Amino acid sequence: MVSAPQSARANGVAPAPLLVVIDPVARLTDGESVRIARDVLRAGSPGLKVCLPEAPEEAARALARRGGRRPVLVGNDRALLRAVQLLHGERELAQAALSVVPVGNGPSVALARGLGLPLDAVSAARSVFSGAEQPLDLLVDDGGDVVLGGLRIPALPPPAGPSPSRAGDGDGYGAGDAGEADGHGGVGGGGPGSGYGSGPQVPGTFGGRGQGRDQDRARDQDQDRVPERMPKWEPGPPWRRVCHSLVRTVLPPSVRAAAGRGGDAMAEPFAGVPRPSPVPPEAQPLRVEADGELLADLDDPVAEVSVRTTDGGGLAEVTVRPGTGPAMDPSPVRALARAVTVSGGEFRYRADTTRVGGPVWTRTWTVLPRAWRLVLPRQG
Repeated sequence: MVSAPQSARANGVAPAPLLVVIDPVARLTDGESVRIARDVLRAGSPGLKVCLPEAPEEAARALARRGGRRPVLVGNDRALLRAVQLLHGERELAQAALSVVPVGNGPSVALARGLGLPLDAVSAARSVFSGAEQPLDLLVDDGGDVVLGGLRIPALPPPAGPSPSRAGDGDGYGAGDAGEADGHGGVGGGGPGSGYGSGPQVPGTFGGRGQGRDQDRARDQDQDRVPERMPKWEPGPPWRRVCHSLVRTVLPPSVRAAAGRGGDAMAEPFAGVPRPSPVPPEAQPLRVEADGELLADLDDPVAEVSVRTTDGGGLAEVTVRPGTGPAMDPSPVRALARAVTVSGGEFRYRADTTRVGGPVWTRTWTVLPRAWRLVLPRQG
């Protein structure tokens, strides 16, 4: 049986020395996978050096001082992006073949899966020795940030509806703006729009001092009286009384009125509540240019723009999806380009599913062909 170091020498990948950088998030989320990966790597490379940084700055210093060791990263997509960003900034990305052992849940390692890395710790650690270096393209924007897989500019979110009223609902449970526990009305200080709803003024309770014994006696009698808006217990099973009490105290009057139409209020508490219809996202006016060719202009709003690298071809695939409208062609516009520029109003973008950029007025992404190398499992 061929050992991992022997297989690595046969494939042209040096088995040692290695610098294994274990991201702190990986140790917290899946310590067992981290332990398995470390044991497999130690068995294949006895002289490896393990770095356990507590912050991204420590991981950056370890990679910068790696010397002649080959870096192996154990972590999720964010750790991978930080490592590539650091090596790109140090102008050493082309000299270092990066190995990655993905550790994390599904969304946090989606980029690693898309790049072709195995997601189980044993297979990923073994591919560090038996895999092959694959040159990959890199997207770099005019701000110096790198994109490994792709980015998208989504449509604008739908406009927010009117905010609910902050005034109390008459039951002493509304949210208010004034008179919160300040002793100027209602239960717990609930004047109009108070933090506990608008309640009736209790005579003599918060009046001026020295108003006479009659007012003091009236105050004592009112304090002993149970407020009328308190939930009343009704006959029936205990669970039914509790549900009735919750409906009266928690739900606003409009919901309770709609729920109580046509019979028992507890039959279907939300039967009569109107549900808002979903509001589609809004297209935004953007100017998209691919190598100087105009794909979209400000006169025709677009619903989405996506840019992704191809398999080492040195070109990016650009897709522009137009907005909906009677005079607009719904078919997307596609092109291949080395540089993509998006401009217009303020827009945001999501790169590699982990980073949100913007708002910016303009941004240019340029493809650097075969700019970095990733050790991937051999096909077949």
